[in-house]
Amino acid sequence: MLDALAEAGGAVSYWIEGRISERERPRLLLRLDGVFSLRCQRCLGSVAYPLQVRNLLEFVGDESRLTQEEIEDDSRDFLPWKKEIDVVALLEDEIILALPPVPRHEQCDFPDLKYAADVNMKSSPFSMLRELKGKITQ
Repeated sequence: MLDALAEAGGAVSYWIEGRISERERPRLLLRLDGVFSLRCQRCLGSVAYPLQVRNLLEFVGDESRLTQEEIEDDSRDFLPWKKEIDVVALLEDEIILALPPVPRHEQCDFPDLKYAADVNMKSSPFSMLRELKGKITQ
């Protein structure tokens, strides 16, 4: 995840509330808010991405017992029941799932590719071989 960030600083506020469903299953209501500085995949600049996650997680003992109606219900996600939960890992997973796969500005320019090509040509280890090849064929 760190490679997608333009800056490592920032803060995320979270709120977790436990509940019991009408089918007597434990639930967690998650709320995450923050702003991430992501790297634009077009211009490589910084993109401010507001994060706002509202998710209901319901824990089930046996996923095969879920009804088709429950599986198709997009208002919640189902997780296998565990005695203990790593809350930090759970929050991190929710953040990663909420981030865009290819962050970019609405409108921006590509980086100056001619400049990048010139820099690579000057520093290429094969540029010296190219010069030698020209001298040998003369």
